[in-house]
Amino acid sequence: MAIDAALENKNIAATKQSVDSAIASIEKLKTSVQGVIFGQENVIDLCLCALLGGNHALLVGMPGLAKTLLVETIAKSCGLGFNRVQFTPDLMPSDILGSEVLETDEKGGRNFRFINGPVFTQILMADEINRASPKTQAALLQAMQERKVAINGVNHDLPKPFHVLATQNPIEHEGAYPLPEAQLDRFLLEINVPYPDEDAEKQVLINTTGTQFDNDFTPLANDELLGLQALVRSMPTSEKIIDKVLEIVRNLRPQTTKFEKVKNSLEWGPSPRAGQAIILAAKAHALLRGHLTPTLEDVNFVAKSALNHRMSLNWNGRSSGTSKSELIDMVFDD
Repeated sequence: MAIDAALENKNIAATKQSVDSAIASIEKLKTSVQGVIFGQENVIDLCLCALLGGNHALLVGMPGLAKTLLVETIAKSCGLGFNRVQFTPDLMPSDILGSEVLETDEKGGRNFRFINGPVFTQILMADEINRASPKTQAALLQAMQERKVAINGVNHDLPKPFHVLATQNPIEHEGAYPLPEAQLDRFLLEINVPYPDEDAEKQVLINTTGTQFDNDFTPLANDELLGLQALVRSMPTSEKIIDKVLEIVRNLRPQTTKFEKVKNSLEWGPSPRAGQAIILAAKAHALLRGHLTPTLEDVNFVAKSALNHRMSLNWNGRSSGTSKSELIDMVFDD
């Protein structure tokens, strides 16, 4: 019994040490990002929630709000490989995934060799993803879900970790292709990037119009992000939180809701993947706050980003001016 107690105390001490180390790593990561990006604390936290959850994020905001700089800064701060692809109507799937080339060896034999595309990185920035054709957008589906790419029947594994951080412009819809529901559902979170407040915008003007200095990054060590992701997965979730998330998701479906406004306003609601996204992102946000289990506050923080892109208003909802955020608030506050 004494040996069992000693082992248990040793495991508790080791767990506490790993948690303290994880919290220190997260603080270092947030400090690095906030040293470059001003006044977007919620956006930064949501992006880090997606990364700590081992998943992808879609950033939606007007031009000039530092979406590209934010993604690049996160990649540097995490110590991850980074590629950026500017999505345009003439972009082809092979421009993202890679292609096979026919080569002739010294003996005259011919063989195909696969050349990796920009998707073979750890953080892929898909800039203005809705400007590419549906065929090119679909090229990312397998990569985002399975972390591999199949070319001519041969699977090519992507690096670990692998994340797609995509951006989308909410205006200038001419020449753009709306993302299909299947692709939107691959993003753990859809993050709205607002204008900064006055103080933050003043800081941006001061810091970006004078002599430029490179920010002194202290990136995470190799595999440190993978360790944080494993910790998030291992965090316990109370049955109360799981029941609340289940209640929210089911009450946002016209078929199972108890709210007449939801039934009359939505064409379709969130899938079970939405509940998974809320819980995973809430765990990550709890760790960002130094907690080891998510609370309703964490669920509330991530809920709209996890649900907005997984719901669709019908004609009645659009014509009456109902917003998806309004419906989410109504269900959450019940």
